[in-house]
Amino acid sequence: MSSLLLLLPLLAQVGPASTLPSAQRPYASELPLEIIEKKDKQDRDRRAREAQNVAMPSIGGGSGSGAGCMSAVEANPEKSVEVIRSALADAVGRERVRAGLCLGVALSDLNRWDEARAAFSDARDTAESEDHASRARLGAMAGNAALAAGQPGQALSLLAPAATDAKIVGDAELTATIALDRARALVAVKQPEEAANALAEARAAQPDNAQAWLLSATLSRRQDKLAVAQTQIEKAASLAPQDPEIGLEAGVIAMLSDNEAAARRSWDSVVKTAPSSDAAVTAKQYLSQLGAPDPAPAK
Repeated sequence: MSSLLLLLPLLAQVGPASTLPSAQRPYASELPLEIIEKKDKQDRDRRAREAQNVAMPSIGGGSGSGAGCMSAVEANPEKSVEVIRSALADAVGRERVRAGLCLGVALSDLNRWDEARAAFSDARDTAESEDHASRARLGAMAGNAALAAGQPGQALSLLAPAATDAKIVGDAELTATIALDRARALVAVKQPEEAANALAEARAAQPDNAQAWLLSATLSRRQDKLAVAQTQIEKAASLAPQDPEIGLEAGVIAMLSDNEAAARRSWDSVVKTAPSSDAAVTAKQYLSQLGAPDPAPAK
């Protein structure tokens, strides 16, 4: 039996996240679990960046304009939801937009994704039509919440206008982020070619985005485009050489390309550079399945 056949059960673990309960893994896409977990953290960080300077009523009930939204949400997201919803009753204009953004962040922290999507969407609709920057940011967060709720079709409908607004203001980073979420949604609705186009858009908008290259390599590998996947994972590795998910995926691509030695090197590097990571656990499993390398031929 070949080494690849021995490894197939473990390669299957780097499979559809949709096989996990949605409450545990909200992103319904066929991307490696290790990448999905990283995406969860990236989304939390993104929400924090967007809302860290948004003023909101204080948890104590006063007008806490001096306190940032995120500090209150992080301290007590459930209480924050109550306070912000109360404030929304009287908020108008920009105050209502900011409060809606903060409410969406608090609901996201509670994994109340449908409510978070509605909050972000309402805030986007409240923003002035010429405020493309706010509409792009809020639309992107609404789409991301829909994706987290397992509603990729709804996510696509929200992300499309957000992408247009992001391009109007020339925000390359946000354009790339939206394109990555669109790719995930397109994979979830079984449109891999459109997903590949979305990933190409993300790479064009932000060529140094290692995550875009990693996800591109993963999708290419799933489409059996191994030569393309190899080029893309090499680019990802050049941008983020210490990223364990990149090393893990590089090994999978190498193994499927019948290059066991390269696969071993990639997985060994994951274990050495990030020994406590989930990727290292998977890499150890792969290496264990391969067994000891064949001895070098005698000279």
